[in-house]
Amino acid sequence: MTSLRRIQSCFALLRQPCTWSCRTATACRLLHTTHLSPAVNKQQLHRLTGVSLSAWRLKSSGDFSSGQPTGFTQEEEEEEDEDVLDDNEVEELFQQQAPEGIGEGQQRVFIVHPDVKWGSRKQHLTTAELMMAEAVGLVNTLDNWRVVDKIIMSTKTPEKKKIFGKGNFQTLTEKIRQTAGVTAVFVNVERLSPLSERELEEAWGVKVFDRYSVVLHIFRCNARTREAKLQISLAEIPLLRSRLRNEITNMDQQGGGARYIGGSGETLLEVQQRLLKEREMKIRLALEKLRKKRHLLRSQRTHKEFPIVSVLGYTNCGKTTLIKALTGDSDLQPRNQLFATLDVTVHAGQLPSRMTVLYVDTIGFLSQLPHQLIDSFSATLEDIKHSDLLVHVRDISHPETVNQKVNVLNVLKNLQIPDRLMSSMIEVHNKTDLVDDYQITEPGVLPISALEERGLDELQRAVEDQIVNSTGKHILDLKVDLSTPQLSWLYKEAAVQDVQVDADEGSAVIRVIISRAAYGRYKKLFK
Repeated sequence: MTSLRRIQSCFALLRQPCTWSCRTATACRLLHTTHLSPAVNKQQLHRLTGVSLSAWRLKSSGDFSSGQPTGFTQEEEEEEDEDVLDDNEVEELFQQQAPEGIGEGQQRVFIVHPDVKWGSRKQHLTTAELMMAEAVGLVNTLDNWRVVDKIIMSTKTPEKKKIFGKGNFQTLTEKIRQTAGVTAVFVNVERLSPLSERELEEAWGVKVFDRYSVVLHIFRCNARTREAKLQISLAEIPLLRSRLRNEITNMDQQGGGARYIGGSGETLLEVQQRLLKEREMKIRLALEKLRKKRHLLRSQRTHKEFPIVSVLGYTNCGKTTLIKALTGDSDLQPRNQLFATLDVTVHAGQLPSRMTVLYVDTIGFLSQLPHQLIDSFSATLEDIKHSDLLVHVRDISHPETVNQKVNVLNVLKNLQIPDRLMSSMIEVHNKTDLVDDYQITEPGVLPISALEERGLDELQRAVEDQIVNSTGKHILDLKVDLSTPQLSWLYKEAAVQDVQVDADEGSAVIRVIISRAAYGRYKKLFK
């Protein structure tokens, strides 16, 4: 009866009509809590974001002309748009679709790590102890979860339903049952099959989670924006589908699950799968329209006054702390937590030449994540492809720093990042303050401590050199006649960094960052 009630409840939930009246998408989150330098004027902001300045409100007392940083946040009331779901519809979907059991109340978790001794699933760049430590870190990330016990258990048969051999499985089962207060078991593998999940839950009498479901729950707890919630809702579809199959199978065993619904000719499982498929298509459609909107905004940056620097790395490597140190953005509040940053945010900072760049704070990477989870966030990660430069931040104090680097590079490879970005990527060794007698052991890396703001000058110079090379821009001092349109032309076609006026001569020396093509047009017009 319990299984039947769950199915009826889920069926009623999926049967609820979705009000997919399409309204405004969030205009552009590109400058979320961003501090802008004096070089960023209103026209440049509009060209960069594709959003009218009236769609934003000043968050601080600074302005463009005073030289003080100015923050922007988006107005709560947004323009009408017929492409994307509104916030209420996304929130309704996000709350309705939460997989049953994983987020309900406090969880006292027993962690099981299968230590594969040989074969294709054996991990060569890490150890079972380090992988267990990461699993503990994932559980501790959740406020209402705590680890009550853990065990590393050897296995030669990770592909079997129960993962372990008969003897080890019996020993493990007895240990779990003898541990007081266990409400869930976290099996530290990428993804359990529906059959394995059901077998383990029946054997242990508690909920069973894998890395996919635990990480997804962490994502759910950290999601703030509409796009993140849609991406999580999409990633949860396979989880909901497998759990529906488990429930239906249980009903079949009790003699009622395969019955047909009315005269439709569809079984209960087929109805559930069809409704989930319809919902999945609607989510994908909304995400695709958000993707197109972002592509349109990118295409509007015709002059690329503000180069994009994507800061990426393994989760909790210090990306947000580094961006805060580079930009002075006081609104950034780094947390010592896995996946503290889920939504992509962009923050403006200045390089030594006074060139303004936009630092993109990206979602952290993690080992052993299923492709389905990465695919759900592909629209967000796609922004990395359109950067002018990548900065790979490594936590050099972490015992698995080499394995973490390999995992990050593998994800980038799977995302098909262009070769030009991979070859120019800057690798940063962060948290050197936590390493005794740190010594550079790899060529071409930059050691820093983002927390103590050490090594940032060298990093900024390296970023500037790569940006100038990758974007084909020149940093030039040009003498202009103030009686001609030269100055206004440079403001329109280049990024003006400094103006030194000679009133007696009626001229000025202008420091600009200008593309080769624009400089060619400038010489043709004014030389």
